[in-house]
Amino acid sequence: MKITLCRCAFILGSALAAAAIAQPFPSKPVRVVNPASPGGNSDIFFRLLSPKMGEILGHQLYIDYRPGAGGTVGADIIAKSPPDGYTTGIVAGSFMINPSLMRKLPYDTLRDFAPLGLIVDVPTGVVVHPSLPVKNMKELIALARAHPGQLNYSSSGPGAVGHLSGELLNSLAKINIVHIPYKGIAPGIIDLIAGHVQISFASMPVVLGHVRQGRLRLLAQAGAKRASSLPDVPTVVESGVPGFVVSSGFSLVGPAGIPRPIAEKLNDALAKSLRDPANRKSLIDQGAEPVGNTIEEHAAIIKSEIEKWRKVIKEAGIEPQ
Repeated sequence: MKITLCRCAFILGSALAAAAIAQPFPSKPVRVVNPASPGGNSDIFFRLLSPKMGEILGHQLYIDYRPGAGGTVGADIIAKSPPDGYTTGIVAGSFMINPSLMRKLPYDTLRDFAPLGLIVDVPTGVVVHPSLPVKNMKELIALARAHPGQLNYSSSGPGAVGHLSGELLNSLAKINIVHIPYKGIAPGIIDLIAGHVQISFASMPVVLGHVRQGRLRLLAQAGAKRASSLPDVPTVVESGVPGFVVSSGFSLVGPAGIPRPIAEKLNDALAKSLRDPANRKSLIDQGAEPVGNTIEEHAAIIKSEIEKWRKVIKEAGIEPQ
């Protein structure tokens, strides 16, 4: 009887998974694919947490940089790796946005990955140039309503979290601030500091230093709750915009089909590493909120984030590429 290529792959995957269960895990180092370039937030978080995770697991974790195509190159490698637990990966917020921005992803985000835990929740900060005559979100919205189409906000590019944050605020607050895309968040923030744009929506680790030095004014942060690093700064929801919750969650995932005992070992190592007092303090000092949730909680977050951004992208009239 002829066996199709798809069925052969299924049989091979099942055999690998069965073999993985048959021996203690891990018995060798674990690869962590990073779909971003060195030096970014995902790189910083991994290097901070990996020593403790390696200590708990009994084998080190090593990073494999595979940037490109908005994170899809690295994500595709994760999805197509053997489901034995020896290939995992760190994915950012774009992982949940790409299904609505790209017509032909080489994988199915919900079907082809195994959630292993949310690492950190990095709230988005709403920052403005100090010369803008606003000190909170209510004043910003009032100014935008009085001058429709005249306030600009920078982002790292079309479809980025910063871009979609502005579109979400436009939708929820019934205003019209104008998107100015840049080739990366660094030049966008530089132009904000210089006063060439008035607003930006950027992750807290990116803006925190500038805020503390007075180069930018932080109006609010868009997490679900107040940030541990700045407990006196209100959330956007508290500031009168219900539903405005935006964060760049960094997650640990693997290919679908990882045996449950192995997935739980990886999830447990991540959670314990995040509970380490030194690791926790370092993350909070950088503006990140340590999470370390369960596999089921992580799966629910991925699904809800995909649905949220699909709605925002549709309402903003952004055409998938």
